Amino acid sequence: MTREKIHDEAEVLALVETALSWDVHGPDLPAVKDSLSMAQEFTSYGRSLVDDLRTQCLALADSDVAARAQTTLGEASRRLYLVPLAASASPRSAAQRAQSLARLVQSLLRAVGQVEQARALITRQQSAHTTTKGTQ
Repeated sequence: MTREKIHDEAEVLALVETALSWDVHGPDLPAVKDSLSMAQEFTSYGRSLVDDLRTQCLALADSDVAARAQTTLGEASRRLYLVPLAASASPRSAAQRAQSLARLVQSLLRAVGQVEQARALITRQQSAHTTTKGTQ
């Protein structure tokens, strides 16, 4: 991957699972500072993923995969630049923000994987075309 790793992906995925396991309608919500800290982690990591995904999409131009990734990028551009919640936010609001960003990180990771697969397929096809062209 070309993106600079801000955090270990496994670490971020563990945080995503934690955030998504919260029952935001139940009484046992995490502390506001913990939710806001996670939201900041997801925002930082998400911005890194966006940069990588944009770069990779350039190589795919008019493909369906690039079009789907562009949709995800559009949503990410909006949600990753929301004003952070204040420390005085309610526990429910803070947890919901963290969960929303966790789901966004999942979507971005899925899009990065799909774009990487599409690029690898194109590379293999080009390589096969060059090989068969050279043997004729």
